[in-house]
Amino acid sequence: MNKWWQYIREGKEVKRASPAGIRRSLGILLTKGPQKEGSPYENEDEFLKDKKSRNDISAPPGAPGGLEEEVEPESFEKQPALYSHLWRDNKLKPKILRRLTKIVNDFLEGLNIAEEVIVEDIRLTGSLANYNWSKYSDIDLHIVVDFSKIDENTELVKGFFDGARLRWNDIHDIMIYGHEVEIYVENVGEIHRSSGLYSIMNDEWITEPDPTKTEFDYVTARKQADSIETQVNLIDKFAREKPRDALKSVERLKEKIRRMRKAGLDSPQMEYSAENIAFKILRREETLDKLNNMKYHAYDKILSIEE
Repeated sequence: MNKWWQYIREGKEVKRASPAGIRRSLGILLTKGPQKEGSPYENEDEFLKDKKSRNDISAPPGAPGGLEEEVEPESFEKQPALYSHLWRDNKLKPKILRRLTKIVNDFLEGLNIAEEVIVEDIRLTGSLANYNWSKYSDIDLHIVVDFSKIDENTELVKGFFDGARLRWNDIHDIMIYGHEVEIYVENVGEIHRSSGLYSIMNDEWITEPDPTKTEFDYVTARKQADSIETQVNLIDKFAREKPRDALKSVERLKEKIRRMRKAGLDSPQMEYSAENIAFKILRREETLDKLNNMKYHAYDKILSIEE
């Protein structure tokens, strides 16, 4: 067992570095300059007036530049059993347990504040810890840390971990039986609404999923996803000419998507809410990736000086 597993099991305290040193380390991966809301158009009609159809805004599945295939509603339905490559007798297979623990250890040891971090738990959640897994499912690996033990400014700590895990996920393409491993870092005590949550540290269920059938409203979810996809393409149309306006619109839309998903996960339907299904559709169709790329391109454009 390496030193991180010892930290996890023993839960021992470590000497904290100076606040100034921690802040310097945290500042490496933080993004700066919060954006204000705004849009170059008064409403969608102003932009749509020259468009003959929705296809002029967002290419339908199969169209040039569009999606190769539609997301199947069946891919969100419950399976008769947990994913057999990961689970045996309702427990995570030892090989999977060890591999996921090593991934977390390697991620944490790569941070320049590694000795400051005491892991409270490592958790597996998402559809692969539930009965609604499919070929699209990611392995959602959550590392639970007490942010306040690193620095009293927990928002600063959150910003650091967000940057660190995004960088890790971008650099690494770790696949387990065809499913990509996605790392998240959350603060201890953070409410995580999920009908399937497994503690890797304790090798036991925190919330055991219910195998009974759950209905979901795919039609509403598809409409919500389509509405957001249209807004993304609206922003894309003016992003090159008006990067500042585009950046504001991207930030506003990202916040809208966050609120939408949170509302769904906080509802009685949780993972099966129309809002969360819409979020998954956006992720599968790479709309969220497109939105992030637009943000980066707009930022680069703003700071560039043309010849």
